[in-house]
Amino acid sequence: MAKTNPQKGLEAALLKAPVVPVMVIDDVKHAVPLARALVKGGLPVLEITLRTAAALDCIKAIVNEVEGAIVGSGTVLTEQQLKQSEKFGCVFAVSPGGTTKLIKAAKDYKISLLPGAATASEAMALLEHGYALQKFFPAEQAGGAAYLASLSSPLPQIKFCPTGGITPTLAQSYFKLANVITLGGSWMAPKAMVNEGKWAEIEQLARVAAALRS
Repeated sequence: MAKTNPQKGLEAALLKAPVVPVMVIDDVKHAVPLARALVKGGLPVLEITLRTAAALDCIKAIVNEVEGAIVGSGTVLTEQQLKQSEKFGCVFAVSPGGTTKLIKAAKDYKISLLPGAATASEAMALLEHGYALQKFFPAEQAGGAAYLASLSSPLPQIKFCPTGGITPTLAQSYFKLANVITLGGSWMAPKAMVNEGKWAEIEQLARVAAALRS
């Protein structure tokens, strides 16, 4: 039976942190210590992108071993990836867009989908399918906070998670907007720090990010 609410529980999850770390993890051995550092730093909502061969193993490890982590998958493009995300314990799945096939498939899974939109027409189309929470992607390249602010008046029903090109400095302009529920970023987990195992430094970056929205 198809679910009636395609985003059940998603708003509550996204409200638990001002920033969702978008993680591209190449080595599964980094998954748990990285996630622990981010959660300890105040960012419990994690998006592990399905861009690497290790992604699903990373998701499984974090779900099983990191207390307090709310795990989601990212770069979900197909029904198979949606199915795998649910199987491995993800609470939500994030897509850069929202194709007809993906939206249709999402109705048959319990996992909540956060589909992406970059235009008013795309946002409206997703809203027609019950998606009042959407990823605004690629945020900076698509017009940034000024563009997103312009959507607030004609589309007040929609709240966005802007992602793409956002820095700590730019984050402030997004947090001022009524239609931003949280935002996605990767600056709190730099690849070099991850590769060097600098978990304390990453935890501190997470603390700073968690304090951006006051």
